[in-house]
Amino acid sequence: MFLVTNDDGIEAKGLKELIDVIRSFGKVVVVAPAEPQSGMSHAITVKLPLRIKKISEEEDVVMYKCYGTPVDCVKIAFNHLMSEKPDLLVSGINHGSNSSTSVFYSGTMGAALEGCINEVPSIGFSLLNLDHDADFSAARIYIQRIIQAVIQNGLPKTVCLNVNIPDSVQDQIKGIKLCRQNMGYWREEFDKRTDPHGRNYYWLTGSFHNSEPDAVDTDEWALARNYVSVVPLHIDLTCYKTLRKLDDWKL
Repeated sequence: MFLVTNDDGIEAKGLKELIDVIRSFGKVVVVAPAEPQSGMSHAITVKLPLRIKKISEEEDVVMYKCYGTPVDCVKIAFNHLMSEKPDLLVSGINHGSNSSTSVFYSGTMGAALEGCINEVPSIGFSLLNLDHDADFSAARIYIQRIIQAVIQNGLPKTVCLNVNIPDSVQDQIKGIKLCRQNMGYWREEFDKRTDPHGRNYYWLTGSFHNSEPDAVDTDEWALARNYVSVVPLHIDLTCYKTLRKLDDWKL
């Protein structure tokens, strides 16, 4: 049994493409947000009741929409919709990159990390194309390969994979690179505007800054050279090197 979710919403083309790939491996439960939830990271709904609705059921795929965040989708699936934990959780296919530090904002990866917390092997998939009608044909080939490898080999508990795929046709993608997460940040700007009633509001804009452009072992390096990047992530954020140094502080 497999669980599929995303952050672009139940109607997203990337979700439909991912379902079509994963159903070849077995039965699928889909729980996806009723509306797009990009940038929700690991947010959960706490001030409102959470609602779900079954929208379709076939022999091998049952689909629900959840009026909450991607992590809400995973939680409600684990705690209400599935009698046992799935063999694998897959999240995506996200429309747009989730490489480098974008992983901290990503609802796609928030859902995958929730799978980690529950010790379910999990993968987040993203395509470097924001178009709602993006071409996923090349991405599907690599997604199938990676899912097959995880099924065969497993993942350590509390570890998931962050997979980003270049927006290229199949014969232009050079292969898969196992990478570390690139260090960088978003140079955020807020475009100040005024509504018809004379009230100011702000629209988030900005651009990504690569803090280590010369590094050759990162996801950003791989994607810039038309490789699929695969980064293993884990939920323990402890900096053990600093933890040891803090012993000298004699706190």
